[in-house]
Amino acid sequence: MHIQLAGTEDSGIVKEITCTTIREIYPQYYPGGAVAFFLEHHSDEAIRSDIAAGCVFLLFDAEQNAVGTVTIRENEICRLFVLPQYQGNGFGTMLLDFAEAEIAGHAREICLDASLSAKAMYLKRGYRETAYHTLRTKDNAFLCYDSMAKQLPHNPA
Repeated sequence: MHIQLAGTEDSGIVKEITCTTIREIYPQYYPGGAVAFFLEHHSDEAIRSDIAAGCVFLLFDAEQNAVGTVTIRENEICRLFVLPQYQGNGFGTMLLDFAEAEIAGHAREICLDASLSAKAMYLKRGYRETAYHTLRTKDNAFLCYDSMAKQLPHNPA
């Protein structure tokens, strides 16, 4: 298993991991309008822009299947997804460990927005809620999520 920086040729893989996970997992937590919002939010353009900025990573299993992705923007973890059929095997933990280690090299706090489906995982990892958000989608559905943060130990250079 390994994690590597995504290149422009990987945008379709990142999109597939992201959208497959949203379509299969999020309907258990959110109404249809909120699921549609998430799919639109993680557009081809947004993914390509993040890849061009050099902040998107892919996780590959032992058979070289792309099973997960994470985007790291400065001290923020974004777009952390593991394909549903690979969940429960430690891949999300690997991506989160990787993202936290990357951020720890230059920041003292990690921030993220947690979906309802991922919130418990972040709480177990020491993140705390910093804000609660409710958005109304185009079809008047509600999308609820928490902003969360985790303080990192000070690493003197």
